[in-house]
Amino acid sequence: MIACYAAGGGLGHLTRLRAFLHTMAVDDEVVVLTDSPFAADPRVSSGWTVRPASTGLAALAPDELVVDAFPAGLKGELTRIPAGIRVTHLARLLRWDAYLPLLPADPPRFDRTFVLEPLDPAQEAHLRAVSAEVAPLVLDDPPSGTLDVHGWLVVHSGPDAETLELVAYARDMAAMEGAGAPLTLVSPHRPDGLPAEVAHLDAYPAGPPGPGVERIVTAAGFNAVRQYAPWRERHRMLPFPRTLDDQFARAARVRSTSR
Repeated sequence: MIACYAAGGGLGHLTRLRAFLHTMAVDDEVVVLTDSPFAADPRVSSGWTVRPASTGLAALAPDELVVDAFPAGLKGELTRIPAGIRVTHLARLLRWDAYLPLLPADPPRFDRTFVLEPLDPAQEAHLRAVSAEVAPLVLDDPPSGTLDVHGWLVVHSGPDAETLELVAYARDMAAMEGAGAPLTLVSPHRPDGLPAEVAHLDAYPAGPPGPGVERIVTAAGFNAVRQYAPWRERHRMLPFPRTLDDQFARAARVRSTSR
């Protein structure tokens, strides 16, 4: 059995774990430890057992533990893992200066760390010090249906204030470009205040864009940047501030390598 530790309330951890399990062709029993409300959606957690993030490893006795994004947990709550459990870390870019004070005195050690994107040098140095093996990994999402809509797409799972800001950003860009194409928001729910002329689509996963999609507007979270990389010429990003995720650095990196 594989336990996946994904403390946090958003959708990003679960989407990344879904891609990781597909990439590694995992066919064992999977238990995901999370407090995310999105885990209740069967489209997200199909085939998983979901337990609270506080569930103890002793009660599960997994063969492997996968620790997503935060090497010692969201608040530094993970320390050295009991012997006999293979430990894997999925590393994405963190604001390491903000995360470093959360590291416990006896941080987890990893049998392997998969680096999913370029990291802060200090973050990478820490992971090399606590990992038996460090290797890059390119994630591959499970097959999904095409978003067969016409016009511009805004894709975001919330919060609502950010979703509305992305919609406003897309409308401003469309006005500057003289584009009169319709706008569709892909989000778990239609937020209050969404302009009536903006269509809403609850689609998970937000699959590849169809040929009628002219622009894709997202924040600069890890999954959005990764998933829409093949359509970089159509993808526009608006980074948002995060306590531990550096969306601004990620967006700057992508823009610099796209020139």
